[in-house]
Amino acid sequence: MSKIANMDSADTKEVVVVGGGPSGLTAAFLLADADIEVTVLEKHSIVGGIARTESYKGFLFDMGGHRFFSKSDAVNEFWEKLLADRFLVRQRKSRIYYRRKFFDYPLRALNAFRKLGVIESCTIMASCLRWKAFPYKEEKTFEQWVTNRFGKRLFKIFFESYTEKVWGISCSELSADWAAQRIKGLSLKTAVLTALGKKDKGIKTLIESFKYPEKGPGMMWETVASEVTSRGSKVCLNSDVTRINRSGTKIESVETLSEPSAHIARFDGSHFISSMPLPDLVLRLDPPAPESVRQAAQKLRYRDFLTVCLIIDVAELFDDNWIYIHDANVKVGRIQNYKNWSSEMVPEKGKSSLGLEYFCNEGDAIWNMEDDELVELAKQEMKELGLLQVDDVIDGCVFRVEKSYPVYDATYREHLQVLREFVEGFENLQTIGRNGLHRYNNQDHAMLTGIIAAGNVINDTNNDVWSVNEDKRYHEEISSEERASEFSSIANATTGKVRLSQSDEKSSSQAEDNACKVG
Repeated sequence: MSKIANMDSADTKEVVVVGGGPSGLTAAFLLADADIEVTVLEKHSIVGGIARTESYKGFLFDMGGHRFFSKSDAVNEFWEKLLADRFLVRQRKSRIYYRRKFFDYPLRALNAFRKLGVIESCTIMASCLRWKAFPYKEEKTFEQWVTNRFGKRLFKIFFESYTEKVWGISCSELSADWAAQRIKGLSLKTAVLTALGKKDKGIKTLIESFKYPEKGPGMMWETVASEVTSRGSKVCLNSDVTRINRSGTKIESVETLSEPSAHIARFDGSHFISSMPLPDLVLRLDPPAPESVRQAAQKLRYRDFLTVCLIIDVAELFDDNWIYIHDANVKVGRIQNYKNWSSEMVPEKGKSSLGLEYFCNEGDAIWNMEDDELVELAKQEMKELGLLQVDDVIDGCVFRVEKSYPVYDATYREHLQVLREFVEGFENLQTIGRNGLHRYNNQDHAMLTGIIAAGNVINDTNNDVWSVNEDKRYHEEISSEERASEFSSIANATTGKVRLSQSDEKSSSQAEDNACKVG
């Protein structure tokens, strides 16, 4: 791990945080709260990263659907202290669209049995028993991992089509690590027991409700950014890090290119915390990283997506928060119904808004389509799915989100290990968050990495950010009897008593002064 300890006394610490998403802003907040000078560099015009809230004509759009729930007491406390009175509690409702029918998700036995029919249901059970008796001897791929637990038939119905749409590669090319991280702890037995209202004593229940900010997830991160600046630190928008200057195993400074002014700025620091994509960080080092490390960086892959946002002249559409589309005849992968997340996302009574998510690669045919063409595609696919009449759509827009999903392909692990060993050799650099660790972490996991990184700077410790989200339970399993506390002692020691700017002596005018006005 990075050699952070015993570098500087507290009064000489100056931290540069690359990335204004959940991990970077969490780290920045805790550092600023400890009276350590911080500068956050965010390449976009708004904070939040993938968890930002976009806007169009007063309508608000969540890029991905960010539920606020966590097994970490430290994360829950952080959220509550910053946005307690602005949270809504929402009952989870999501379904799977398959063969022009809707299936409850998580799957419920009676619902699935009724929709699939007796013959198909019996085929699924027979397939599950067959693969339990004669499983794949190795579980190297996503297909092998899922088939061994659910059977080949259920894999074909509820896993293959959607997974390949998301990742753009065959399930036989996707690493089993993906399934082990995202589906761990679940099995057909668990799903059936849950569906029947029973509980396996060894398995927790799946979460059925979650918190959500009134104006989307970006509301949280805009609040955090404001708190950072109110403490005398800076949050610089439109600041893309294009060069990272190093001397041996120490980072000296980073340089940014600011749009639209094309202004180049340099930021020095004693410590650097980065949530930018790990390959980008390595490839922007000067002097360059060794060739073997650069080659490994070039082989790590990402999946991008874009959201086509439709404004609908209908007050109520359907009850779901989101719907997974398991249909190869349409390109859309998931549909968000924003009004069911929060009515404040839709400013006009009698209207609704949807977000159709298209998984793609930056530069491919979908990514490069004109916005009006994408809006038309979305309208036609909603009609094809039977969810909407084309004439009900009165407006639309498109938001593109690059490098959203680190790809777990067959070779990612070996390349990631090369990069991890290299960046851990720097004495004043920590990488955090989904992209900084090349791990499909949730928002709360990203925050935990930021908490630990900040704690390492504040307390001159070397706690391992890479160990976050390596627990053996699926991230949506939770019980009142057992709260996950794998990082509680670290997180609590780091956060201490959080001071909010409303009760601070520092004024909002100072916060405004410290928000970098760029471009």
